[in-house]
Amino acid sequence: MLRASSYTPAIQAFLEANQTSMFKYLEDIVLIQSGSHNKKGVDKVLQYIRKSFEGMDVSTQVVQQSLLGNHLVVRSNCPPGPSDQILIVGHMDTVFPEDTEFNWYKADDIKCYGPGVVDMKGGLVVGIFAFKALQEIGLLQEIPLVFIFNSDEEIGSRSSLDVIQHEANQSAAAFVLESGGLNGEVVTGRKGALMTEMHVEGQAGHAAFADQGKSSAILEMAHKIIQFEALNDFQKGLTVNVGKVEGGIGPNTVSEFCTAQIDFRYVNPEDFKELESKIIDITSTATVKETCSSIDFISGRPPMQQNQVNKNLYSIAEKTAKQLGMPIKEQFRFGGSDANFIADLGIPVLDGLGPIGAKDHSDEEYMIKESLLQRAILFTCTLLASWEDYLGDR
Repeated sequence: MLRASSYTPAIQAFLEANQTSMFKYLEDIVLIQSGSHNKKGVDKVLQYIRKSFEGMDVSTQVVQQSLLGNHLVVRSNCPPGPSDQILIVGHMDTVFPEDTEFNWYKADDIKCYGPGVVDMKGGLVVGIFAFKALQEIGLLQEIPLVFIFNSDEEIGSRSSLDVIQHEANQSAAAFVLESGGLNGEVVTGRKGALMTEMHVEGQAGHAAFADQGKSSAILEMAHKIIQFEALNDFQKGLTVNVGKVEGGIGPNTVSEFCTAQIDFRYVNPEDFKELESKIIDITSTATVKETCSSIDFISGRPPMQQNQVNKNLYSIAEKTAKQLGMPIKEQFRFGGSDANFIADLGIPVLDGLGPIGAKDHSDEEYMIKESLLQRAILFTCTLLASWEDYLGDR
């Protein structure tokens, strides 16, 4: 049987010797603009990553996409049995558009900064160098690993969902390398999310002749916004936010149309049916006469429940971290990730094992530099320990 802890000194030595290479790798991919809709940029990141696996005990497969960036699937050369592989997932896209002014990388003694440095190109570096460490110690061809690099996580993973779920269904456990918390947290649970767009149609008219009975789309939307915001229930973990509203053509015209983008977050799967019913009821009930409304469900993620199977996987990471003398805590996180989709299949999944940082989705995004090496060591050792725990007697 594989003894994971016996490989720890060799893993640490390899990663410490390659720390400079890790930061160079990070800088290189951060400087490639790879917003979710920038296919050329995302594909450039993919080709950079794919090239770095050349000469290793892996195979690579590019999953072609026509509009968005392609996905990359990397497999170790160890044929798995049924439900007999470990899955790793990380996304190559960022939230920043191709023409963003946040297009630089810089570092000081404590932090490094750049678009996607922790969300989540730092996590990609952690996973890639974990594979390199396993190659160095001769175990990459002994453990069935699959690493999915997807291109569309920031916009809901719609084109990569089938790939993720297909591989998850064949896995004993999974890891998603989103950033860790500032106090060493890793993620065992996340809220579910639903992104929607509401459309209201009214009747246009001149504002000078509009009476109290005007069929204003904006007025109807105002009523609906109040009703949606009233659904917020912080005790249940249900949050609603109307984040964007557009409508009308000018102040002297009764608005004929109005749209709103609305974000819903929830903790428990059973809450979703009740929430869905209320959304439909609010949508179908008009307050302003001669207006009609519809709602599109744009994207969503089921909740990643903080259940025992995830906690069991966390306990392996916790034990490993304590052996390494590294801080670690369990966290329930409000934002979603691809871990939500994996957890929904009943597969043990642990998220947030990427490097530590903050202010992602802003031009102040940063990573704490020392965490890149720390999390690479922690993840590689946790990966081995998980393999030993779940599948070591195969």
